[in-house]
Amino acid sequence: MPKPPALIAPSFDWPPLDDLDEGESSQLVPRARLEGLSFRDLRVDALDLESADLALCRVDGVRAAEVSLRYATVAESAWSGWDVPILRTARASWRDLEIDGTRSGSVEAYESTWKGVHFVNCRLGFVNLRGAHLQDVAFTDCTIDELDLGQAKLTRFAAPGSRISQLIVEQSTLQHVDLRGADLDGLAGISALRGATISSLQLQQLAPLLAADRGITVRD
Repeated sequence: MPKPPALIAPSFDWPPLDDLDEGESSQLVPRARLEGLSFRDLRVDALDLESADLALCRVDGVRAAEVSLRYATVAESAWSGWDVPILRTARASWRDLEIDGTRSGSVEAYESTWKGVHFVNCRLGFVNLRGAHLQDVAFTDCTIDELDLGQAKLTRFAAPGSRISQLIVEQSTLQHVDLRGADLDGLAGISALRGATISSLQLQQLAPLLAADRGITVRD
């Protein structure tokens, strides 16, 4: 039996975000081009950054009913302390981004491209990443109600210490996907798990789903 290939973990390379200039909330508008700025304690009804370009920016403490980052490009940045019920970021491009302590009920990120993105200590409801391309992405110590990765392409993905109530991987392509350490309550698209690594305990937990997927009836 051939030996499985070595599992490669996600890797991250974030720049130090020191000595940033203080930004003004009035700069956060659609199609903005922002670099080397720090924004703190934003309290707004809504924040629209559609098609914006943010590089080397830190955004800490956002409270808004809705934030739009559709088609936006975010690179070498850090976000923390966001409390945003609706985050719209479909078809966006994120690179080398750390997101810490964020709460969001809905993250619309379908057909996005994420490279070097790390969520830490986040509480997320429905995360829609259908058709997305993810490389070097991790969710660490997060709670996620539903993570939809249907038709997505994942390379080097992990979710250590995270609880995912429903994981959807239908028609996904997985390479170096490490689900060990994640608490998976439900799984859809189990036949698309080729390329993922799970623990022996997870295998036992998923056994009924595996049997159902193969049309096997289990009776004692």
